[in-house]
Amino acid sequence: MPSEAVADPVTDLLCSSGSSQFCPPPPPPPPPPPGSDCHSSYDPCVPITSDVDCEGGGGNGPVYTGPVRVIGPDEYGLDSDGNGLGCEAS
Repeated sequence: MPSEAVADPVTDLLCSSGSSQFCPPPPPPPPPPPGSDCHSSYDPCVPITSDVDCEGGGGNGPVYTGPVRVIGPDEYGLDSDGNGLGCEAS
């Protein structure tokens, strides 16, 4: 018989009160599907290539992208302020 996860009411109460120090970490992002050409650190898809820069920025490409969520190591340096959002409008 498979075991089922049981909610901890104390953790649920503390987490829902807005104190993130008591919240369990979010689950890791799912791996990209087999054969995917998307970098697993970005959502939506950012292609795996030698370099990616933000559209309208000063980078030299060869690939450009619009706003993305950074959900792993920021290999392309798209999240300059470290807030989890890359290529955000200033």
